[in-house]
Amino acid sequence: MRVVVQRVQEASVSVAGAVTGRIGPGLLVLAGFEAEDQETDLEWMARKLVQLRIFPDGEQVMNRSVREAGGEILAVSQFTLYASTRKGNRPSWGRAAPGPVSGPLFERFVAVLAGQLGRPVPTGVFGADMEVSLVNDGPVTLVMDSRQPE
Repeated sequence: MRVVVQRVQEASVSVAGAVTGRIGPGLLVLAGFEAEDQETDLEWMARKLVQLRIFPDGEQVMNRSVREAGGEILAVSQFTLYASTRKGNRPSWGRAAPGPVSGPLFERFVAVLAGQLGRPVPTGVFGADMEVSLVNDGPVTLVMDSRQPE
């Protein structure tokens, strides 16, 4: 499982002009899956995201988690995180889990994430052409991979 996480002042996702998810201050999480991903990958990533200390404390030091800061999380599925650009100019998506695999993984990830956060996690629409809007805060942007925990 791979994510791009951005600390945001606000973020939203729309499908065909209708907003399907919106948050205020918190984290925008773009999530991609491989067919080999397991429950342990989902749990590790959810725990890591909720406990990640990238929000400022009273002294403006990144020392608080999204939960401690009272922030929200918006999750958006994104198979393109597993693009391979090694050969030619057209990306290959061979490592990304197919929809029938990644759809249930995304749904389960959102449920685990909401459980860890202690509040609902809004999302886009799996497999849809989505428009994501955000106001990046910092900017703070991280890439995380459950197979390469750093």
